[in-house]
Amino acid sequence: MWLPKLDYGRKDCPVSECERLRSFLDSKLPLHRSPIIESFRLELSNSIIKPENINTWVATALSRSLSELDISLHDDTDPPKFPNILPSDLFTCKSLAILKLAGEILLDVPGGVSLPSLKTLKLQSVRYFNEETLQRLLSNCPVLEDLVVDLREFDEESAGKLTVAVPSLQSLSIYLFYYQDLDGFVIETPALKYFKLMDHNIIGHYVLIEKMPDLIEAYLEVTFTDLKSIFGAITSVKRLSICSEAIKKLDDDVVFNQLEHLEVCICTLFASADQLIELLKATSKLKSLGISFFDQHTPSGMVCWNQPTTVPECILSNLQSFSWSKYRGEPEERDVVVYFLKHARHLETATIKSSESSRVAKSEMLKELELSPRASATCQLMFD
Repeated sequence: MWLPKLDYGRKDCPVSECERLRSFLDSKLPLHRSPIIESFRLELSNSIIKPENINTWVATALSRSLSELDISLHDDTDPPKFPNILPSDLFTCKSLAILKLAGEILLDVPGGVSLPSLKTLKLQSVRYFNEETLQRLLSNCPVLEDLVVDLREFDEESAGKLTVAVPSLQSLSIYLFYYQDLDGFVIETPALKYFKLMDHNIIGHYVLIEKMPDLIEAYLEVTFTDLKSIFGAITSVKRLSICSEAIKKLDDDVVFNQLEHLEVCICTLFASADQLIELLKATSKLKSLGISFFDQHTPSGMVCWNQPTTVPECILSNLQSFSWSKYRGEPEERDVVVYFLKHARHLETATIKSSESSRVAKSEMLKELELSPRASATCQLMFD
């Protein structure tokens, strides 16, 4: 009754257990004695717990100077229901610093919203009342720093334009899945330091992103979106991870003049390794290059490798670290590694981690690379 952190429910909660939880919270939560509830977390099924119950519990927690609210609501019915479980007091709570909502929740933001202390907002697969809902909420969070937006797939009710315009935002993660009925998205976050975009939407949409001059790190996993607007906004990034076939459309005027660390996913970028060279030409200060498969990405081999007539400046003058994960020793892969060893004059380490599915013996891979010429006399070749 005095605990400041309350955590109730679980995703696979049986009906009998949920009923006991409902009865317990209905009777005991109003009697909670602590003047402050630091965090209140609920993970429930709305096919068992009624919306009015959740609304009352949340309102009670908010009345105790709540700092963190985390609600996950699951519904196994088809089609799922999207109840409005959020009390109006939520949108004017002065103490709330962290808000996380996930699942079958309707987000309907009233006109008088004001969240002066909210710094972290995570919205995962919720349904928005209309396309203005999110921006109405964001525009009234003056100190918001961390935002995660994970849109629902096949959700026509929330279709329209996604707008994120937050001057104070420092970290932004956006997830768009394969069937997202979205016209496009607009991002205006001038103070951003971390940007993650996973855009696999096969339905055509526009992308408008304002420059991010303070950006330090970006993660791009983009299937069909044109990268022109994205690249133009993140040219000051220092650390970049990317998986996209659209890299081959890189404009000549795009220059990453601060990029020092680059990681590329081989599953799409290396349909032709020539695409990598085009990217490296725009990164004169690069110090570290990693080639790998991102999580849950399917390995695929290179189609071709045409050795460029000119070597990118970053390879000749700055590259210090080179790594390749899930290396299979195929001829095209070997030629790329040999190319870097041959031209990287300041290379200190070259780390090769072999793939378990490789048809080439590890001893043979190692021998081939050890015998290849190296521009750097101090380069250490490490093989796992």
